[in-house]
Amino acid sequence: MARYTGSVCRLCRREGTKLFLKGDRCLSGKCALDKRPTVPGQHGSGRKNVKEYGLQLREKQKAKRYYGVLENQFKGYFEKADKAEGVTGENLLSLLERRFDNVIYRIGLADSRKEARQLVTHGHFRINGKKVNIPSLIVRAGDVITLREASRSSEKFKALIEGLETRITPKWIELDKAQVVAKIAALPQRDDVDFPFEEHLIVELYSK
Repeated sequence: MARYTGSVCRLCRREGTKLFLKGDRCLSGKCALDKRPTVPGQHGSGRKNVKEYGLQLREKQKAKRYYGVLENQFKGYFEKADKAEGVTGENLLSLLERRFDNVIYRIGLADSRKEARQLVTHGHFRINGKKVNIPSLIVRAGDVITLREASRSSEKFKALIEGLETRITPKWIELDKAQVVAKIAALPQRDDVDFPFEEHLIVELYSK
C-alpha cells in the first residue's frame, strides 16, 4: 500500500499553512510551521512570484496532503467527481471527506488522519457489522460504523472514547458517544468542510 513516509511537518511548511497532520501537536508550541514558517530547502526564504499554474498546483497539493492521498488516487477521485452530477469541486471534497480513514478521524477515534489510517488497517472498526480494513473505502449515507468490541479495552481507545465528550462531530455524522456508534446521516456538503480550500483552482488545473 503506497503512502507518504517523510516528515509531515515539511508538508505544512511547503504549503505555508497548518494541515493538522499531527493532530493536537499542530495546536501546540511544538508546531514546526510556527518555529520555521519558511518553505523547506536552501532557497525557502526567498520570495517568488507565483503564477496561475503555481496557485492551482499548490491548491491540489494542499488537498492531497490534508487528506493523505497520493497523486494517482487523487486524480481518480477527481475523475469520479467530474462524472457525477453537481459541481465538480464540491463533489471532489465530498468524496475525500467520505474516505473511511477521514470519517474515523472526524468521529474522534484517532488523533490524526495518519493514525486513523493505521487503526483502520489494523481492523479495529466495522461498517454495518462487517470488518473493514481499507482506509480509502468511501462510506455511503446510512452506513453504521462501530468499534470492535475487543478494541474497547485498550488504553488507547479508552482515552479516545473519553475524549469524545468534548469532540465536535460534523453534522453529517450521527454519533452515539456512550455506545461509540456512528451513522452516516447524509453526504457531506461544501459547508461541512472546515478547511479553506479553493477547489475551483484544482478543477482549473485538471481541466487544462
